[in-house]
Amino acid sequence: MAAVQLAVFDLDGTLTWHDTMAPFLMGYLVRHPARVRKLWRLPLLLAEYLLAGRDRGRLKAQVIQMVMGGERRARIDAWADAFAGGRAAGNAFRPQALTMLETHRKAGDRLVLLSASPDLYVPRIGRLLGFDETICTEVRWRADRLDGSLVTPNRRGEEKRLCVRQLRERFPTLPVAAYGNSASDLAHLAEVEHPLLVNGNAAAKRRAVQLGIPVADWR
Repeated sequence: MAAVQLAVFDLDGTLTWHDTMAPFLMGYLVRHPARVRKLWRLPLLLAEYLLAGRDRGRLKAQVIQMVMGGERRARIDAWADAFAGGRAAGNAFRPQALTMLETHRKAGDRLVLLSASPDLYVPRIGRLLGFDETICTEVRWRADRLDGSLVTPNRRGEEKRLCVRQLRERFPTLPVAAYGNSASDLAHLAEVEHPLLVNGNAAAKRRAVQLGIPVADWR
């Protein structure tokens, strides 16, 4: 059956109650405490981020490299499987978000998970939730070991807008529904026929209203 529309969901704060990348990295450190000694650089990285343009993609790559750089794929994959499975088995997801996801599934829509978080674990969450495809920030491997630098741009803000435009090129006849939770998500929400800002802070909600984007709270 042909899809009726595209349904594009953000992950962190939209489908989930909280961020996922920090727990993913912290969980890895708990399981591999010898890596903690590499955290001495974290204050320097944060200072560089604040003083040199607030490049979130660069900071993301640096933190991933600090926590996991050089580790073998099998070790990281084992934790990624456990992490994604734990999210699915626990209460990490907002019930109203899962209800909306199921509504789109039953309608025959094509489900797309669009996240700035890394492909170390996001595609696993996408598969567990039954998404048709996952688009997220991709990181580099060198043979069997993690490099951690970004292969793609950090898929946030304008990059998400570009991803939605690319989806439109692939599915030119389908209208798009999209769900996001942050001010940075307004960039791509403004591109679609059926946007919804969920769980946004006061500033994001005000901006959404100015743009004519509906708001809701999935509490």
